[in-house]
Amino acid sequence: MTELPREARCVVIGGGIIGCSVAYHLAKLGWKDVVLLEKKRLTSGTTWHAAGLIAQLRGSSTLTKLAKYTAALLRELETETGVATGFRQNGSLSLALSDERLEELKRQATMGKAWGVEAHMVPLAEARAKYPLLDLKGATGALFIPANGQADPANICQALAKGARQRGVRIFENTKVTGIRQAGGCVTGVDTAHGSVRAD
Repeated sequence: MTELPREARCVVIGGGIIGCSVAYHLAKLGWKDVVLLEKKRLTSGTTWHAAGLIAQLRGSSTLTKLAKYTAALLRELETETGVATGFRQNGSLSLALSDERLEELKRQATMGKAWGVEAHMVPLAEARAKYPLLDLKGATGALFIPANGQADPANICQALAKGARQRGVRIFENTKVTGIRQAGGCVTGVDTAHGSVRAD
């Protein structure tokens, strides 16, 4: 193992998809001297068994913009790093089984138009054509979002980690954080089984 640095501008705790994404984006913004610490191996927490569903339309315009950014990033990340993310935009179908749910799906289609996400109601016959195994019993309508899809969370994490390393982030696996140092109401560093790291 490379020796743990004694100080860093930023220490990211956790080598799952969120920690690797934070490190990647800080480095992409030009931050130098970023360290990521993972107590086991990258993706060994909850990331490896996440569903990997990539949805474009969220409950607010801000969350929708973030979701659209994620999809764009996944399309670029494989080219940037050479690590496959498994991203496939197969689209998604949501069925309404009540009048209330139908109204909700119609609202989502309208929000999609307002927020720049292709989302439209489709006839039930078209929904069945898109997915022949679909059980339409009791269905009152269907919403189709073509840009939705799925990806491999563990590979996304590895791609983000590689992209972060390419920008200078130092990643330490098998390095459990045992404490967080504070002074004057601010975090000043972390303690690990391999020593302490001061951090801005």
